[in-house]
Amino acid sequence: MFYDAIENKHGLKHDPFKALMAPRPIGWIGTISNDGIANLAPYSFFNAVGDRPHYVVFGSGGIKDSLRNIQENGEFTCSMSTWNLREHMNMSSAAVPANVDEFPLSGLTGVRGKLVKAPYVKEAAAVFECKHWKTIELPAIAPQKGGFNMVIGYVVGIHIDDRYIKDGIVNTSEMRPLGRMGYMEYAVVTPETTFSMNRPEVDKDGKVVGVPEGWDGKYR
Repeated sequence: MFYDAIENKHGLKHDPFKALMAPRPIGWIGTISNDGIANLAPYSFFNAVGDRPHYVVFGSGGIKDSLRNIQENGEFTCSMSTWNLREHMNMSSAAVPANVDEFPLSGLTGVRGKLVKAPYVKEAAAVFECKHWKTIELPAIAPQKGGFNMVIGYVVGIHIDDRYIKDGIVNTSEMRPLGRMGYMEYAVVTPETTFSMNRPEVDKDGKVVGVPEGWDGKYR
């Protein structure tokens, strides 16, 4: 099938966009208001956008508590959402009033960052501490439907649970990070579903080396 994404008349029960852009890492964003009220919320429009230096980005539909707090004090954290914390993550997505702290609501421990005031999830396998770099308001086609804000954070500190470091390498699959699919579906990365591939190299003569055995360039 094909459909015009602007008109978005796909004819399906639900918009399939998020089901096709999957799995997506979950940005579990921790912030604090100027009144000292902590906030924790999962964002499925999230990813890393640079590693020299490190930047992360998440998309916020409208002005939510997380974005408001970031605009107030310029800081946030991002805790990794993993299989063992899946129910806690889901609880933190509840649309509670701004004066409700989602950390105790979700049965989690909020800890102030080492380099930022914003709290992070103590139980998380990995955490990014971030300074707000810029928020970009994305244009909305239909103003009545609201728009998205792209929040970019500069990573200033990283926490890693030592249990997942072996031989100088982080074993990400053992952390079992969650990914967001479409609708109400999630996925999980496990050691059984992880594999490695070396990137092909080009020699001094411009020839690609490291080609898989039997490779003829045809789709199978």
